[in-house]
Amino acid sequence: MYPVTTIQEIGQFVGQTVTLRGWLYNKRSSGKIQFLQVRDGTGVIQCVAVKNEVGDEIFEKCSKLTQETSLVVHGTVRADERAAGGYEVTLVDVEPVGGSVDYPITLKEHGVDFLLDHRHLWIRTPRQRAILKIRAEVQRAMAEFLDAEGFTRVDPPVLTPSSAEGTTELFHIKYFDEDAYLTQSGQMYMEAAAMALGKVYSMGPTFRAERSKTRRHLIEFWMIEPEMAYFTHEDNVALQERFVSHVVQHTLKHCSRELETIGRDVSKLERVTAPFPRMTYDEAVEWLQKQGHDIQWGDDFGAPHETALAEQFDRPVFIERYPTALKAFYMQPDPARPEVVLCADLLAPEGYGEIIGGSERIHDYDLMKQRFEEHHLPEASYGWYLDLRKYGSVPHSGFGIGLERTVAWICGLEHVREANPFPRMLYRLYP
Repeated sequence: MYPVTTIQEIGQFVGQTVTLRGWLYNKRSSGKIQFLQVRDGTGVIQCVAVKNEVGDEIFEKCSKLTQETSLVVHGTVRADERAAGGYEVTLVDVEPVGGSVDYPITLKEHGVDFLLDHRHLWIRTPRQRAILKIRAEVQRAMAEFLDAEGFTRVDPPVLTPSSAEGTTELFHIKYFDEDAYLTQSGQMYMEAAAMALGKVYSMGPTFRAERSKTRRHLIEFWMIEPEMAYFTHEDNVALQERFVSHVVQHTLKHCSRELETIGRDVSKLERVTAPFPRMTYDEAVEWLQKQGHDIQWGDDFGAPHETALAEQFDRPVFIERYPTALKAFYMQPDPARPEVVLCADLLAPEGYGEIIGGSERIHDYDLMKQRFEEHHLPEASYGWYLDLRKYGSVPHSGFGIGLERTVAWICGLEHVREANPFPRMLYRLYP
């Protein structure tokens, strides 16, 4: 009977009667007027039911609506500068679709564990919806940037016979009569794909069986992993800073309402433009020591070190050339200084830590074979990776960026768990 629209598009129908399909987020009444806060996945809008205008029957239907009842609303759109979003709907009729009794998440404060137990419902709230919209937009920005740069998306397997990092922090499963693991990185497969397609990237879930319980860690998280043939370390770093700058500025442009909903200080994001500052690992250790940190050359950085280093700057900072012993077996040594590798970690400001790890990869067959022996890597599992250095090897580089950490930083979240629709943490596998 009336044109069907969404809350996001409702500004096109000022003065017209439309149909909205959604759920009742909240309701309040003032005598002969009821105010229905209706959400539809694209936003929230206030629908006003005036008893003298809609009649007793429709007014009574409104009064019986409960939180999260699904409904179809018919009403006339009007502009209102005081309203959130700038529009309001004068209700004409309402049709309940599915009832909702004793909805557990009320508008009062709830504990985090309670909310995580009800994550399937928690994501309906405006703040969580806004975060998930930003996550989707960040993914879109990443893919658009890489596609425009001539990359080809390649999807690596989730089940693998080996580990990219060469660690034991893997989820082991039986693959019929063989051992297999849930992937902790698609990097090795991206290296193979780069030798076929030049510039490639993957975007998908990865798994780390780390017994970490911090605000930065999830057990299952998403990684975007570009890999580029004929790219040096310098090429790699330059691409990363353009990539991150694009993602942040794209999100500011396309998610202004969502960032406002979650209360993000966008002035801090507006400064995130290339180029980014750089420090070598040597410079970072020296600076930390001067600040009173108990750290020696050869030690890895912990969260307090990363936070302190990043606090010096108003945008992300690269820490380059870590000791070879601290990094993965496949990283290319600095030709002028083989005790360090041609790598860089990108630390986000505001205490969010490392969001990107990347490096130039070893392309020499003999050196990679030597690394295999040093790290006791079985050729039965890794032989194909060594083959890449045997048949037309070239200098190449790549990086991995953690989606949830990046979203947590862009949104200013206290914990990375809110950046994933259904987070998997050390003691949480439900829902």
